[in-house]
Amino acid sequence: MRLSHLIACTTALTVPFAAVAQDSFPSETVEVVTHSGAGGGTDMTARMMMRSVSPILGEDMVVVNRPGGSGAVAMDYVEERPEDGHTVLVYTSSHAVTQAKNGASEAQNLIPIARGTNDPQILFTRCEEFDDTQTFLDAQEDESLDYGVTHVYNIDGISAFLFAEAAGLQRPDIVSFEGGGDLITNLVGGNVDVAVLNYGEAASQVEAGNACPMVVMGSEPVATIPDTPTSDSLGIDADFATSRGFAVAEGTADEVVETLRSAFMEGMQTEEYGEFLTSQGLDDSSIADSEAWGEQMNSLVSRMSSALQELGYTN
Repeated sequence: MRLSHLIACTTALTVPFAAVAQDSFPSETVEVVTHSGAGGGTDMTARMMMRSVSPILGEDMVVVNRPGGSGAVAMDYVEERPEDGHTVLVYTSSHAVTQAKNGASEAQNLIPIARGTNDPQILFTRCEEFDDTQTFLDAQEDESLDYGVTHVYNIDGISAFLFAEAAGLQRPDIVSFEGGGDLITNLVGGNVDVAVLNYGEAASQVEAGNACPMVVMGSEPVATIPDTPTSDSLGIDADFATSRGFAVAEGTADEVVETLRSAFMEGMQTEEYGEFLTSQGLDDSSIADSEAWGEQMNSLVSRMSSALQELGYTN
């Protein structure tokens, strides 16, 4: 057989094989790894995403909870898994803090897929405690209040410190709790003055008239509490949100990454996922593509690094 015929035959055999290899993803259950326990906001976001994305991928998806080390355990787990797209990390500010503590100035070793939620930090008080937002702020000019958070050196604690600093208030006394449910219970019970939470974590107590939002840390009002002032409207430079998005390990094949990006963006545009966002006081502006999410991941690490230095936690 002439060489030209041999090359032609080889090409005819290898091209379909490559196509089959690319089309075979996913070929097994896709693990979605979170650093939170079952029932938390991150876990809930993962499960709602999966309900919409799994049918598009045509494969089962399962949550793998790997708590510990402010996201370090979850990242280590992803790093140990094959770089084949079957392991997806739910990346949050916790992971950004951990990377910043380790000296990073941007997100490392991960490829962004999409953002699922962008949930502003909100300061809640007991409804009978303050007449309005201005009274709440005035009370902190000369006296520190007890701020309840779920993580001290994470978005909750950092946003509490930096909000007070930007507003020219006394530095808050931080009290840490196990989770949002525990924190809102202690706020209503009078054990802390302020709770730093996302709307979804406090929704039931807001509806019951027990907890009242004082400030949304951002530039846009929250749809479910449109009359609550934003930090921007108050002239306070404190824009903080709990962002939850998805990423895979660096080294994952380009075609696999693109398959995931397409499926995630399509799935999170469904009515069911939209209803989930609405239930959390959010809208479809929470959803962002890989480019915007990648930029935000890098910004999160950079901002956390600066904040930790300012607070004296790192050099």
